[in-house]
Amino acid sequence: MSRKLVTLITVLLVVAGCTSVTEDLRLTIATGFPSGVYNKLGNALATEWSKQMGMPTPTVLATEGSPDNINRLAAGQADIAFSAADVANDRRNDKFSALARIYDDYLHIVVRADSPIRALADLTGKRIGIGAANSGVKTIAERVLKILKVDGQPFEYGLPQSTDALRKGEIDAFFWSGGLPTDEIVQLSRAMDIRLLDMSEQMRTIRKDYRYYGAATIPLSVYQVANTVPVTTLTVPNLLMVTDRLSNDAAKALAQGIFAAQKQLADVTEAADSIDIRSAVETHPIPLHPGAREFYRDEKQL
Repeated sequence: MSRKLVTLITVLLVVAGCTSVTEDLRLTIATGFPSGVYNKLGNALATEWSKQMGMPTPTVLATEGSPDNINRLAAGQADIAFSAADVANDRRNDKFSALARIYDDYLHIVVRADSPIRALADLTGKRIGIGAANSGVKTIAERVLKILKVDGQPFEYGLPQSTDALRKGEIDAFFWSGGLPTDEIVQLSRAMDIRLLDMSEQMRTIRKDYRYYGAATIPLSVYQVANTVPVTTLTVPNLLMVTDRLSNDAAKALAQGIFAAQKQLADVTEAADSIDIRSAVETHPIPLHPGAREFYRDEKQL
């Protein structure tokens, strides 16, 4: 028997095995606001998992973001939830686990290009959009402002409200945490001149308390901004969260399906280009689901 034939038979057996454990699996995925990266990836995954495994297409919920998603996961209203690692850690329990680390969010602190605000300290006393009431953006914004002892005037505005308010001059700045690029900020940067605030001087202070935050640069090519050099900012990993309600076999099949759908995910958002099987196992502080762990072990990633 040829090696190609053996490989083909093996692939068919794996697919058949995945189908048998998922064909009656009915899932609900908690994502984020309708035009956000979480929601785009959730819809793409739902379609691809259904195609791959012959399972009913999962229901995709538009939500307010990570805290809302974790609440729904804990309450049994969702089976899979997108969450930033900081929110997942704050609300974790022993039933939570992860299928994968998917991509990192970048903190955007946006001001008008002609604003006198040049550094985070200049936000003191200013009107600031800090994210919707039940969002991961608000978690990060409040944490950063508190650590840096910046006392502004907070407005619980989601991204659409924030971009509109900045355009109208109703706020002076806003926070957003999301993948690159974020469509609404692309559109805002085309409609008006904006800048992003640099966080390079503050990252060491922030990471003393929160080691899971990272630092990275937002290239100038991502948005039409008035910055003259790339902006260093805070990053936070995003996790695909599940609970012990999901069987090991199903978790293994779903984890495998994420990487089988890599092209389709990248077609809906550039953020998916950074999904990588080598970093997918780095879900700290949330443990991998045992089924997902088995998949990564089979792929020699553990």
